[in-house]
Amino acid sequence: MKSLFEAEAHKEILNRINKLKKNTKPQWGKMSVNQMVKHCHGPIEVAMGTKKLDANLGFMKKLIFKLFKSSLYNDRPWKEGIPTAPEYVVRDEPEFKVEKENLKTLVNEFHALNNKTDWVAHPLFGKLSSEQWGKAQYKHLDHHLKQFGV
Repeated sequence: MKSLFEAEAHKEILNRINKLKKNTKPQWGKMSVNQMVKHCHGPIEVAMGTKKLDANLGFMKKLIFKLFKSSLYNDRPWKEGIPTAPEYVVRDEPEFKVEKENLKTLVNEFHALNNKTDWVAHPLFGKLSSEQWGKAQYKHLDHHLKQFGV
């Protein structure tokens, strides 16, 4: 899996984001392109410690999440339409141009953290290394950019 910390992967993601237009239609799912670009902010903000998720899970759910931890960053693509955490659901229709620029800013800020070692724990999956965070961010963005055909 590529990592958002890799220069080529970072450049690729930004180029793909730039190809999105406000009338780009999804190939699957219910999100509009406006909602998708804003949705993609959430996981980056969680990794950077600026967004909190409700991690009030019981022991069994936490154990189950840890069993699927590698799905965040392994080479197997996610299925179309997989569920998302409620905190990542975008219900309004945000301004496309603003949210697209905000996403590019977040991608750049995250990429600049490539030497960071003291990451916050993921609220559902626990401690992740820099390598795991970089791959997880790339995988999430890649999933949604494919959803919108770029």
